[in-house]
Amino acid sequence: MNEIIQSQYFTYLIIPLLICLSRVVDVSLGTLRIIFVSKGAKNIAPFLGFFEILIWLLAIGQVMQNLTNINNYFAYALGFALGNYIGIMIEQKLAMGMVVVQIITRRDATELINFLRLADFGLTVIEGNGGTGTVHIIFTVTKRSSLPFVIENIKNFNPKAFYAVEDIRFVSDAISSGETYWWESKFTALIGARKAK
Repeated sequence: MNEIIQSQYFTYLIIPLLICLSRVVDVSLGTLRIIFVSKGAKNIAPFLGFFEILIWLLAIGQVMQNLTNINNYFAYALGFALGNYIGIMIEQKLAMGMVVVQIITRRDATELINFLRLADFGLTVIEGNGGTGTVHIIFTVTKRSSLPFVIENIKNFNPKAFYAVEDIRFVSDAISSGETYWWESKFTALIGARKAK
């Protein structure tokens, strides 16, 4: 075992690989920790922070012990880059939190409004004046997991509508947010009928 640890194979391949993997895990945890802090999750963020720093200390310790091995520097940097990417991918898969979707359309938005209300999304609708005339401004607060459904139907009903999505930290319990997925089967026929027109 001692011979394996002291071999060039271990020094120039295994140690850099371990450093890279450590950085991937530690930066992914750091990305998630920042997201949880921004969402106000005060119980989860410190837990992630503890393991993030522990793993970082192990990785930097190996780099400092092997300063003559340039592979360690590249492994450290690669791990950092991959960790950012993987952390963002994990956060997108978790789809945590709430968002507010603002939709501005020049076309009549009655079909879109009725469709989203039937799908149990709470909406606020305002009529406004844009640069080219009257516009409908629609606001809805929803879970991030429901966002693809909302965007898909904005494109179905009003393909040229402008929409913006913003994260929100807190929302009152009184808002209905389309959090269930029963609408997927319920509205398949409605979408098919509209496309057939």
